[in-house]
Amino acid sequence: MAWAIVENNEVSRIVNTPISMTINGVSHPKSIFTTWHADDLREIGIFPYREENIDQRYYYTGEATYSIGATSVVGTYEGNPRDVDQLKETMIEKIKNVAAGLLAPTDWMVIRQAEGGTPVPTDISAYRSAIRVASNEKEAAVNAITNLNGIISYENEEVTDEDGNILTVNNVSQNWPVDPRAETEE
Repeated sequence: MAWAIVENNEVSRIVNTPISMTINGVSHPKSIFTTWHADDLREIGIFPYREENIDQRYYYTGEATYSIGATSVVGTYEGNPRDVDQLKETMIEKIKNVAAGLLAPTDWMVIRQAEGGTPVPTDISAYRSAIRVASNEKEAAVNAITNLNGIISYENEEVTDEDGNILTVNNVSQNWPVDPRAETEE
């Protein structure tokens, strides 16, 4: 647990672990953080503290602002947007890596066929083609994104499953063709 030290209606310090401190000329041992009741701590200006963090995938952490309530303090950080083009490059790299990872288990079949061996089964060839198509479509979709909200939406698309549950889908790492050799749930 963390605490905010409030003096003159302003947060003067955030304390992440209990420490000895002097408040209004009175020295207090660190044990007050664990033995005193929350009301007693508030009387000397020590409030429970929590932070509302920004999504660091999309924003750099900026300045903090504090909201001092009757029973606690909440710190909120300003978000400074990350560069859209750099985020898009990272997304495309991830798409290529996912595609390569999906293709890798069947690469040996392609090599075997190329060296005059057994042909690649039709369902595996179709699966490998579907991976390439999906990869190209995902890259095109990412390249078409023009702003940070578009990136956030693409990586956090809300969909409803057949049971009516709302799920969040990351279109970079999810929604890929299913390997025909995978066991299906029944």
